[in-house]
Amino acid sequence: MRRRALLLCAALTGGLLSLASPASAAPSGLQGDFNGDGYRDLAIAAPLAKVAGKSGAGAVAVVYGTASGLDKSKRAWISQDTAGIPGIPEAGDYFGDRLTAGDLDGDGYTDLVVGVHGEQIGSTGDSGVLTVVWGGATGLKSAVDIASPLPKYRNELGWSVATGDFDGDGRTDLAAANLAAPELNIFKGPVSRTGTAAGLTGIDTLDQTGINTDQIVAGNVNGDAATDLLVMGQQASGDVYPTRSVLYKGSANGLVAGPKVAGGYAAAIADVNKDGYGDIVTGNFLEKSAEAPNGGPGGAVTVTYGAAAGLSTRTPVRITQDTAGVPGAAETGDRFGWSLSAGDTNGDGYADIAVGVESEALGSLRGAGSVVVLRGSSSGLTGSGAKAFSQNTAGVPGGAEARDFFGSEVHLTDADRNGRAELIVSARGENAGAGSVWLFKSSSTGITATGSTTFGSASVGGPTGLAYFGDVLAN
Repeated sequence: MRRRALLLCAALTGGLLSLASPASAAPSGLQGDFNGDGYRDLAIAAPLAKVAGKSGAGAVAVVYGTASGLDKSKRAWISQDTAGIPGIPEAGDYFGDRLTAGDLDGDGYTDLVVGVHGEQIGSTGDSGVLTVVWGGATGLKSAVDIASPLPKYRNELGWSVATGDFDGDGRTDLAAANLAAPELNIFKGPVSRTGTAAGLTGIDTLDQTGINTDQIVAGNVNGDAATDLLVMGQQASGDVYPTRSVLYKGSANGLVAGPKVAGGYAAAIADVNKDGYGDIVTGNFLEKSAEAPNGGPGGAVTVTYGAAAGLSTRTPVRITQDTAGVPGAAETGDRFGWSLSAGDTNGDGYADIAVGVESEALGSLRGAGSVVVLRGSSSGLTGSGAKAFSQNTAGVPGGAEARDFFGSEVHLTDADRNGRAELIVSARGENAGAGSVWLFKSSSTGITATGSTTFGSASVGGPTGLAYFGDVLAN
């Protein structure tokens, strides 16, 4: 189930860590705005990067948003070899392999959280820290490590990370997965600049629900003041371990285990039918089987609708590439649903869903990859009006090649604040694993290939060569 386990390594050079902006400007308070200028920024991981000669040490690029969208000339390049970042580069740290963002200290600037689950703690064999890179008027420029004081929390802490106000007190909390019980750890906000959280709660999800914690995704499903958390993992059923998910509801007392929902390996929570409640969209890229009951021919996406009580009584809806209106055809090994992201791409108020189909074959090119954007509507997520993009789409720079894995990560974000989300797509296998990202603009009809651009790590202060640049995207 650990689909992002990393097996390769790359090369890295150091870089600038701050971006000048007017010191007098008040922070926007906008989620995803690291420098407070009113535009969302983007963090791009290069987790296989070689840093200071250490293979797989990892790094993160940050591209800042402007009125014209993301501008790669305004960027930062961050690793454990960068001044102000704690720790030292070590082989297999995979710095950047897990990312999330949120205003942890409550100063109005979004902070970047890096789950460094491979970080070794002394010579104990324990591992895992959470590196918080603080946002500010000059961008991301200083950081602190959060490491649990208790040994039971030190088993790849930071395997998955998410932020949200899980107790509804107006402060941003940090959730982090751990590979041993308690599998889920909540660092209560605010978090001080010295790395001290207001509190720490461990939740044994396996004991409470029978589901281990592998992936966590935050969002508001029932429309109240507290953020909910989707925990995705496996549930033992005899000799079979099917993928399952459980919704932990936010409350004044923190997260409380709720109903089980469709399992998978990727998820997004967003209001696709504009009824005021977040809907849970899970992606299972496997063929339907006992281990993947929500899979499908070539993968599938399942929508479980939200309601005031948490989940709607409406029957969940499953979408594949054989669903009417969805471009392409469901084929074994396509991996439809490998990655997911939500955003309103045409400004109609309905959240749309970008679906990564990272192993889509284009002719004889296995693993070339594609992305499908599904539309939200009053009736929910639909195949009607869906669009597909690949490196062979007219207007998209580059050309499809086998094992590019275009769509290995997708991200929808409104960086230019025009009311419509743009699409960012990565291809971790591009250029023999160097990796690249593509920026797609949006219009009143949704995402368009017209004017799309692409760049790799060298364009934002990083190296050429194997790095899996774009393997994780966050803001």
